[in-house]
Formats: sequence, structure tokens, C-alpha cells
Amino acid sequence: MQPFATLADIERLERTPLAQAAPHRSPYALIRAAAQRFPGREAFTFLPDAALDTPPVRTTYAVLLGQMHRAANLFRALGVGPDDAVALLAPNTPEAHAVLWGAQLAGRVCPINYLLQPEHIAALLKAANARVLVALGPNSELAVWPVAEQVVRHHEVPLLQLCVGPGDGPQAVPVLQELLATQPDVLTFEPDLNPDRVVALFHTGGTTGAPKLAQHTQGNEAHTAWFAHAYYDVDEHAVEINGFPLFHVAGAFVYGLALLAVGARQVLPTLSGMRNAGFVQRYWRFCEREGVTHLACVPTVLASVMGVPVDANIASVRAAYTGGSPLPSELAQRFEAATGIPVRNILGMTECAGLVSIEPLRGPRTPGSAGLRLPYTEVHAVPWRDAEAKLEERCAAGETGVLVLRGPHVSPGYTDAARNAGLFEQGWIVSGDLGHLDDAGRIHITGRAKDVIIRGSHNIDPGLVEDAFLAHPDVALCAVVAEPDAYAGEVPVAFVTLKPGATLGADALLAAVAPQVYERPAVPKRVVLLEALPMTAIGKVFKPELRLRAIEIKLTECLREWAPGVAARVQALEQGGRQTAVITVAGPPDGALRERLQQGLAAMAVQTELRFE
Repeated sequence: MQPFATLADIERLERTPLAQAAPHRSPYALIRAAAQRFPGREAFTFLPDAALDTPPVRTTYAVLLGQMHRAANLFRALGVGPDDAVALLAPNTPEAHAVLWGAQLAGRVCPINYLLQPEHIAALLKAANARVLVALGPNSELAVWPVAEQVVRHHEVPLLQLCVGPGDGPQAVPVLQELLATQPDVLTFEPDLNPDRVVALFHTGGTTGAPKLAQHTQGNEAHTAWFAHAYYDVDEHAVEINGFPLFHVAGAFVYGLALLAVGARQVLPTLSGMRNAGFVQRYWRFCEREGVTHLACVPTVLASVMGVPVDANIASVRAAYTGGSPLPSELAQRFEAATGIPVRNILGMTECAGLVSIEPLRGPRTPGSAGLRLPYTEVHAVPWRDAEAKLEERCAAGETGVLVLRGPHVSPGYTDAARNAGLFEQGWIVSGDLGHLDDAGRIHITGRAKDVIIRGSHNIDPGLVEDAFLAHPDVALCAVVAEPDAYAGEVPVAFVTLKPGATLGADALLAAVAPQVYERPAVPKRVVLLEALPMTAIGKVFKPELRLRAIEIKLTECLREWAPGVAARVQALEQGGRQTAVITVAGPPDGALRERLQQGLAAMAVQTELRFE
């Protein structure tokens, strides 16, 4: 397959039947084909720690395929059938990949965020019909094991420990690697590779109610993985840093299976991934040592590594891909100027195996664009009227509507079909993203019809956070919205009105409610107490006004830090359907001050306008 640069390249490929353009319609078939072509090539380079002199653990494609077979055999022996799941609480390691792909051969896999509360994880295990739980064993870097021990108290299920060192876990709990060693490295059963078979359940936050389990078929996952490489312009010689967790579609598919599908290599940076500060400080030196060609990022990772001096030869690095949250154009420009590495943007959803569109490396980076749709898929902007997407209509080029998509990557829906309404409609996904397509077919996101908050690629349901506050006896009303954040892209902030006579302070209220919030990342960054919340004419909280106020509060706070003693005011506005912060600095233009402020503002996922008066 030739690399893509324009929509015409994609349309040219689409003249070939899908079965011919994508002959492997399951993750297993993709990995098996790569292992047959490149058995001795490295699939993974795992860094045990952030020290440059620590030898990495290198896993070849032949070894990966054998471990997948062993895992599939083991799970079948443990009673996992086609409708059963193996739950996975583990970071991105070679052994976890064997579980992820092997479980899909035996039945289904359900990777779960280990930052969730134990009782919440237990509820997901029950909803997934999990027959086995594989969890990272005790270690000094990532405390997953204590969570796993609490989970099985809430929902009894066989527990296996994925060890990171010899003899470091409880002897009473079976060790995954030891059990794998007892299994043959060839499959003992005939796998069902039907592209329509559901093989994975990924949990995702919704705008209302409890988090959902999105079903993935083999065909869904294979479709996104196989076609991604033509946008990334990678082949078997590519080397990528993948610091994303496997419970997120970015780690598993966008930056994971997409590289495995072509026989490329992934560098997995320690158990804590990009949260390992030591690794981030040596990021460029690891790039040089491993001959890295592609960087897997979100905007906050771009901002983090841009703050690290380039103290190595990084001529091998060809591109940085970023998704998960809006990419500020200023941040992309500054990263490219500082490193010489081109930045390209990605749009994805859990409900379509991670990918909607990608900016091709061989095409230009277009500010505000999320790139071109995947082959054999459709993406349109359609009118939004009467609280629904008008699927039979199409917006003109440049005209804003709600984005809808369909194709072989679209999930068959949630495990609870009652939750499909509003998102899965007539074969389409109604994304909830507001945007448009330009004349070149590029997709632009300008806002979200939904209220979901994206914190470092993690979807947070504000309704569940609001429920935790409303359960407090002093709280009358609560609305949770996104506040821009230089590290996480967005963080939740709670606007609260208290009941008459209540005198509780904002910090005390946050301290009281935080333990009741359904997951740690969803705990608000701050609580703002108001006399009244803004309301619509029919009595609903008007969240757009609160989002603007959250921007003003955050940027005012940042300005005091970036430019102490400088008089400035922030006004957040809605302009053309997009939030814009107008920052007015008192005094004549000051080049050095402008540069300092623009550098800080570049990492904020909000459009800004800087004025001197």
C-alpha cells in the first residue's frame, strides 16, 4: 500500500475491493502475518527503568506470536469461551500484549483502567462476564496489585499476577508467566477469525449514566490498524515510542496494533509510561539510542518533551503524531520549530477502534485539521436540529454540523444495547463533535455537542462527578465543566451553589466529596462557589457560560504566575462556535513579555488572542 498524502490517494485505493486491500481481517491474522515475514525482528523494546545503562527487554515477533498462542491456550484451559472475557489490569508491557491478543483468540478481552475505584472495576468485570482477571503484580513503580486485591473482594474471579520480577508477588496467587510456560506455543484449538466476532470490550465514559463497555469486532480493530500505516508512512523499519496504556485505544490500536501490523518496533517506556519523569528527562537520548522514527503523543506529551533540551542526535525521528484532545496550533508550531520534527494530528473514538481520521505525514499539517478519513469509511458533517443529527442531510464544505461516521471500523454498539440510542443510529456513529469538512476533505473539529471532559485522553463523565457533589448535604446545585490545563489538556472544575445557611468553604467541600468521586482522574481541580448558576430559559444549567468562566479563572491564575505584577485581564468569548480567550495587557507592546506569555499559552487547548493597550 502506497503512503497517502491527499484524499485522492484514499479514493484511488478504494477502487480496489476491501478484501483485496485488507486481506487480514483480525488482529491475530495481522500479527501472525508480520511474524511469518519478520520472525527475528523486534516487536517490543521494554525499558525496565529510566536509566540509559539498564539493558532493555527485547521481544521478537516470533516470541510474541508464541506467547499469544500460549495465552490463548491457557485461557481456554481456564474455561474462557467465546462469550467470556479476560479482564486485564496492567500497563503496556510485552506480557500484557500477549494477554490482550491471546484473550481475543480464546474469547474476549476487557482491558480496564487501574485508576478506577475497585468497586467500579468489579462492576465492569461483572458486565463483561469476566472469567479471569490478570493484574500487574507487586512492584515499586506502579501500585496496581492493591487495587486488584480489592476488586476480587467485590467480585470473586480467578486472579493471576503478571510479575515484573522473580518472586515479588504473593505465592498463593498463580503467576501468569509460569502458567504460560506450561502451555504449547502453537494453538491447541481452531480460532474463529470471523471479522464480525466480538473480541474486545473497552470501557468508555459517556455524557450520562455509568461508563459503558464498547464492543469491538476483529474486523473493527484490524481495519484501523491496517490502514493507519499509510498515513504514518511506516514500514517494518519504523521504531515508535508508545507510552500509552493498553486500556486506552491509543495504546492498543492507534499506536499499538498499527505498528504490529507491519512488523515495526515499539519502545515501551517502563511500567508508568510517559508518567515516568526520569524517562521524560532522557527522552531524546532514548530516541537516539533506539533509533526512534515516530513519536506517539497527546498534546500534553508534546508540551512535556518540548521542555526537555534536545541533548541527542534525533535525526532519525520523522514525525510526532498526537490525538486524544485538541491540538493547539501554537503548540504544534513551537514543537516543530524547537525540534525540527513535523507534527500531525489524529481524531479517534473508542467506539470505532480508535481512529476516525489522520493527517498524513506526506501531506501538510493544516492548523485546526484532524486529517483525512480512513479508507472505505464515510465521515460527514450533518445538521443538528431538534436535538438530533439529520443523517439524511449533508452540510456544505466549511459549514458546521455534527460529525457522523460509518464503516468497517464502527463498533456494533455497547454491551448494554439500551445505551446505544443517540450515538449508534442507523449504522452511523453520531460523534457529538461539532465541525466541518473543508474542500480538500480534511476534518475540522470546532467544539463538542457533548459535555465529556478529556483529561490526558481519559474521558470523564461530568454527570457522575456532579452526582457525587449533589449527594453532599450542603450542596444545592453543581455543574462540572472543563478547565484548560497545560499538562492534561482539560481537567474538571466544579461550580457549586450551597443550600441556604450552609457555610462550607470550597476547599473543605472538595476534600469531603473527592473520596466519593467514581475515579481519581475525575476529581475536580477546584471548586468555585457561586450565588447562582447560569440557567437557560427552561431552567437548565447553561454550561457554555461556565466553560468560559473556567477559562477566565485558569488563565488569570496563570498570568499571575507567568508575569507577576503585570496588570492584565482575561475575557473568554464564543466566536464562530469556538471558545476564545482575549488577554489584554496594560501598557505598550513588550516583545519579551509577549514571547513569555505566548509560550505559556501555547500549551493550553484554547484559542487565545493577546493584546497590549
